[in-house]
Amino acid sequence: MSQQPTVLVVEDEPAQREVLAYNLEAEGFRVAKAGNGEEALVLVDETMPDIIVLDWMLPNVSGIEVCRQLKMRSETRSVPIIMLSARSEEVDKVRGLETGADDYVVKPYSVVELMARVRAQLRRTRPSTVGERLEYEDIVLDSDTHRVTRDEKPLKLGPTEFRLLTTFMEKPGRVWSREQLLDRVWGRDIYVDTRTVDVHIGRLRKALCQHGGNDVLRTVRGAGYALG
Repeated sequence: MSQQPTVLVVEDEPAQREVLAYNLEAEGFRVAKAGNGEEALVLVDETMPDIIVLDWMLPNVSGIEVCRQLKMRSETRSVPIIMLSARSEEVDKVRGLETGADDYVVKPYSVVELMARVRAQLRRTRPSTVGERLEYEDIVLDSDTHRVTRDEKPLKLGPTEFRLLTTFMEKPGRVWSREQLLDRVWGRDIYVDTRTVDVHIGRLRKALCQHGGNDVLRTVRGAGYALG
């Protein structure tokens, strides 16, 4: 059970799709794969990826259209999209970026460069996965050393509570449903009752207040939990 980021690879060429998936998995990412635009839109809802590597030229629903639809929806607007395209003209690049793509890579591309660009986007949206330090008010979480302090005093947290806190601190204010927390913290392949989330939220609340301080976790009735 880990917080490996999930990358959705959308590429209609099977060989390129597999090469991308292989290299991403070798870098420690979880990978979901789609061969066309319709499948991509379904998989986004199922997997809620942390980043999407999206080919422009797809059958039926183009990559540009997939990007446009995802950027119009509030729940997927913040998911970074790296557009892959054989179109190297500046006008095409501008069109891709104006549709909402966060980065644009021209084919043929260097796999090493693409991995660097994936990490750069994740550093912005999921900093803990690339070893960044997270801070919220007087709470500091170091994802490399797995240490958490509040008001400079060390906190004792179990591994599940640490992953929960990481999720909350990456997006303060965002309301997470129990199902989303199960997916992010426990993983899609693990069956855990949603009530388990409530138990661990209770433990996290207790841990965060072990040296005093206000309760920074918010219960949003009928929706889930948020930090702040």
